[in-house]
Amino acid sequence: MKLYCLSGHPTLPCNVLKFKSTTIMLDCGLDTTSVLHDVHNTGGWWHLHLGEWACELKECAGRIFVDSQPEFCLPEKELLDLSTIDVILISNYHCMMALPYITEHTGFTGTVYATEPTLQIGRLLMEELVNFMERVPKAQSATCWKYKEVQRLLPGPLKDAVEVSTWKRCYSMQDVNSALSKVQLVGYSQKVELFGAVQVTPLSSGYSLGSSNWIIQSHYEKVSYVSGSSLLTTHPQPMDQSSLKNSDVLILTGLTQMPTANPDGMLGDFCSNLAMTIRAGGNVLVPCYSSGVIYDLLECLYQFIENANLGSTPFYFISPVANSSLEFSQIFAEWLCHNKQSKVYLPEPPFPHAELIQTNKLKHYPSIHGDFSSEFRQPCVVFTGHPSLRFGDVVHFMELWGKSSLNTIIFTEPDFSYLDALAPYQPLAMKCVYCPIDTRLNFHQVSKLLKEVQPLHVVCPEQYTQPPPAQSHRSDLMLELQPPPMPYRRCSVLGLPFRRRWERIQLLPELAKSLVPSEIKPGISVATVSAVLQSKDNKHTLQPVPKPPPLPPSKKRKRVVEEPPEVLAPKPLLSGAVPLEAFLAMLHKHGITEVKVEETADGHILHLQAEDTLIQLEEDGTHIVCDDNEPLRTALRDLVLRFLMKL
Repeated sequence: MKLYCLSGHPTLPCNVLKFKSTTIMLDCGLDTTSVLHDVHNTGGWWHLHLGEWACELKECAGRIFVDSQPEFCLPEKELLDLSTIDVILISNYHCMMALPYITEHTGFTGTVYATEPTLQIGRLLMEELVNFMERVPKAQSATCWKYKEVQRLLPGPLKDAVEVSTWKRCYSMQDVNSALSKVQLVGYSQKVELFGAVQVTPLSSGYSLGSSNWIIQSHYEKVSYVSGSSLLTTHPQPMDQSSLKNSDVLILTGLTQMPTANPDGMLGDFCSNLAMTIRAGGNVLVPCYSSGVIYDLLECLYQFIENANLGSTPFYFISPVANSSLEFSQIFAEWLCHNKQSKVYLPEPPFPHAELIQTNKLKHYPSIHGDFSSEFRQPCVVFTGHPSLRFGDVVHFMELWGKSSLNTIIFTEPDFSYLDALAPYQPLAMKCVYCPIDTRLNFHQVSKLLKEVQPLHVVCPEQYTQPPPAQSHRSDLMLELQPPPMPYRRCSVLGLPFRRRWERIQLLPELAKSLVPSEIKPGISVATVSAVLQSKDNKHTLQPVPKPPPLPPSKKRKRVVEEPPEVLAPKPLLSGAVPLEAFLAMLHKHGITEVKVEETADGHILHLQAEDTLIQLEEDGTHIVCDDNEPLRTALRDLVLRFLMKL
């Protein structure tokens, strides 16, 4: 069993597991942090005088950026042949953004498994990304700076950018639709059989709508894949922990990116900074994804705005998929926590943002053009994308509000460094508040979880086996387990530390009827079997030996008939042990009196001195060493057989 690691990002994983003749991809996350090296799509820049490739780079506030359409860091494609992948298992909608690159450009012919919310919200996020890319077309494609001899001459952090050769432009909606057509929907605890070899089962992970952990098991082996899980009480169904028990291997990814930040505390900071800005007459900009944390932010604000006397402040949600995202969150009732499920039967909408929309306190628009421009009023709160600040409508609000210290930008998404996101906009007058809200498991929670489920082996990204570089003294911000976890990094191949030992075989009823069991111990019986083993679709069956066909009546045979191989009667199996004292008495009775006994690690050696013969009595066998005296050897064999049972 091998694990191929195609991504170096611990929360955007892409791994391939080879298990019992099946090749399974676990997630296909798209590392979008590469766009932080790009300039955004508006603003003034100064060209660098750095040779023929200077047109690809621009400078702002002393930092070098790439002037090109944004490109993303793809999972590694050269480590193995991706066309051999049988299935792709998706854990949540953030971990499927690279799916079109895998399914459409590698010869992939398999099936993708995901829950319905993961598919639908993943589709929205891909559609939004494609829409953003279409709005920022760049005539040129920056490639020269990626050459190693050029990149090493650049200042950091561009000099330190990794895997730049794998960076690609965004896919098209045609790619998205084709990729998602390969998705087969599954529900929690639904068992899906793969080619008769293994069974995969999604479990609720508690992180987002439809997010899943996966169990991959055969009859005798079990692998658990834990990715993006949460034990906090938020809107999704709670995490299913008990099903993870008794795993041979647990692959752990997607822990919190903010282990020292408490999500509840961050929500409190978010609301207080928002209220402070609005009361001072400023605007609040919240760069965010169109699904996920925004549902919790709106719910928190629903309870907060009345108490804070912000009832007249307009809230705007701007995204090409804003309407669909808000509607989808209300219709996936069976994927929500029990508290929100019960509201559906009252009937009430599970999320309070429905009421905010009905009372016109929350308005959503596909873009800043059209109705928004005529209905827009300030001071206000705007939720829009992209969190990287490199594309999307957030760029226009940065240009509009960035020069006033009354305004505030509040970062809630943990995926991007807010300092790197703001770098192209410097100098910036607007206030910046960092309130990263990441509900995924922290190190304390995951250590407690692993003690409860007790896997034999844990596999995780190498980042989890050492403290963060900025906090090297914090040993509590890493995994300390016994045995130590097996770390992986991008492009590593791990041999997982257990071997398949057993395989299940079915007996046909007619063969089972013919067996004659013999009891060898109280409650234990065995029987010999003569059968034909048939293996098909990874299922193994013992069938009766076919009888040879009757000979044709005529002696003249027109053609040779292929006959089945002759089946010989099996030799009887022997069971039991030869007791030393009783055997010596038996030898003495038959006239063999000069016997020297030597004890060994495996049993005893009997030296028949007069006959110059050795008898080795061991737990699993008896050996008679007798030169040129076949009658004696046969007689001794018969004496040994008296103590054994024939099966």
